[in-house]
Amino acid sequence: MSREQAVPTNSAVWLGIANHIVLAAFKGTIGVLFDSRALLAGALHSAADGAALVCEKLKLPRQAKKNGESRRSGAGKAGEPLLAIFLSVFLLMGSFQMGISSIGEISQGKIAPPGALAGVAIVISIALKEALFQYQYRQLRRSKSEQVQGLVDSHRHSLYASVAVLIGVFGAMTGQEMGVPVLLYLDPAASLLVSVMVLWRVYRMILGTVYGSLISDIQEEDASLFVETVQRVHGVITVDELKAKENGHYVTVTARISVNPRITVLEANEIATRAKVLLMTRFTHISEVSIQVFPYDPGYPYKSNFEGAGDDLPTLLQ
Repeated sequence: MSREQAVPTNSAVWLGIANHIVLAAFKGTIGVLFDSRALLAGALHSAADGAALVCEKLKLPRQAKKNGESRRSGAGKAGEPLLAIFLSVFLLMGSFQMGISSIGEISQGKIAPPGALAGVAIVISIALKEALFQYQYRQLRRSKSEQVQGLVDSHRHSLYASVAVLIGVFGAMTGQEMGVPVLLYLDPAASLLVSVMVLWRVYRMILGTVYGSLISDIQEEDASLFVETVQRVHGVITVDELKAKENGHYVTVTARISVNPRITVLEANEIATRAKVLLMTRFTHISEVSIQVFPYDPGYPYKSNFEGAGDDLPTLLQ
């Protein structure tokens, strides 16, 4: 990603984080003042969306490091899982508290209908969220970012939660106006449903941040071990490129090596076979190895130590 592409991407991410924080505070305040548990659960879901974006933002420097744009210290890398765990514990406590409170209110049957401003607040929050999504989507598409699909998936789940809160708030308000007590239960029921969605969101955040970062670190460490192993094979001059991809419990390795340009094709294939066998023997979790062999080229002005019969001939047109 170029610097020009990174600027709109970073601005879209930071704007999304700020928007979720503002929406969480706005919906939480209105929910407390006008007795809407569904709106409080919606505020908790907005906080979870903001926390997920913060964790996603912390992954951007690591991706930039892989592209050669920046370098990170080990302390920063270790701080990502710690921050994710802290945010996850906070959200878990809030969702459990919200779910228990909603169940208690439903079981007791003493439900206070939400105020009219609660309905206005959820409509405003949905409109702001949709406007922000359109802006972020255009910015990420313009910069050709890989985060577009993640943004769409996150917005879809967030929209489900907003619709549940909308149905709960307006359903309870309708029940109060029409004298249908059963509809009053829609507000705490929506709160319980959104609390479960927050739990699922937190689970995905932990899985993607903590477990994903550990997997990434393991792959980087294994890749260096793979390179060292291939370099020990007699006949391999350099390992130009090596990629390791994880498929379930197994790993596939793709490598490109350089050998003496004066050996035969059969000898080059034998070197690649020895490297493949050594990798699969030493690392039992490797299921497939693909090695491409290229002649070693030191480049100008260097030349090979092996001089042929025609090496003394002039190379320039006379």
